[in-house]
Amino acid sequence: MTQGVSVSFEFFPPHDEQMQLQLWSSIERLAGLGPRFVSVTYGADGSTRERTHSTVARIVRETSLTAAPHLTCVAAPRGEIDDIARAYWDMGVRHLVALRGDAAPGSGAYQPHPEGYAYAADLVAGLKRVADFDISVAAYPEVHPDAPNPGFDLDNLRRKLDAGASRAITQFFFDVDVFLRFRDLAAAAGIESTIVPGILPITRFPQLERFAARCGASVPDWLRQRFGGLDDDAETRQMIAASVAIDQVHKLQREGLQEFHFYTLNRSELTYAICHALGVRKAQVAA
Repeated sequence: MTQGVSVSFEFFPPHDEQMQLQLWSSIERLAGLGPRFVSVTYGADGSTRERTHSTVARIVRETSLTAAPHLTCVAAPRGEIDDIARAYWDMGVRHLVALRGDAAPGSGAYQPHPEGYAYAADLVAGLKRVADFDISVAAYPEVHPDAPNPGFDLDNLRRKLDAGASRAITQFFFDVDVFLRFRDLAAAAGIESTIVPGILPITRFPQLERFAARCGASVPDWLRQRFGGLDDDAETRQMIAASVAIDQVHKLQREGLQEFHFYTLNRSELTYAICHALGVRKAQVAA
């Protein structure tokens, strides 16, 4: 890393051959930037377990990257989750992302498995009993949709960190002040662990709005206006998306942030450009 900047990238497990090719093309390009780790998502309802596992196994087998698979509490007893964690440890995985997870679509509100880990803090504590994993957890600058208020949400974040997590990675956001207010509230609540801003480069605006509606993230009016009228102009959309994200990370840098997590959506172009603007460049190989 240059200038003390550290980055990490999130990928999701592909479900067909074409997506597999796109994923690995992106991994190969972004690997040269030397990320701290690369995370691999787990379907909100545990639905991608095997594909997550096979993607992580290939990253471990074929690259020098630090793989960080997601694990959730959903639809599995504690013993089953512990076995998955042990299998990852035996594979050489030392970093996990521990999440509560969400109920399967159409099944109503989240309900803990009767024999499972109820919430993310319980999952973190259980995983630390399995082995000394480096664990990342989620944080929500605009409050988790299921939290009754910001104070409850901050208390929950503290519980996850106190249970043994090393850092929190935030849900994506676009208003830098939203993140800064959250960081200040966390500090005032006695949370001293690193809070890493999660950055989502915008590939398709309607998709972004669906994501935001599900997770409670706000989409500022200025952002809608900037992408307005570009539905059939992919090239200009990409230029606007790069400009928005580069401006966002530079504002965060000026506030002292030097660590960033990118939700890549399995694409490399925008993330690579943003990292370049941050001063994160491909390592030069000596002749």
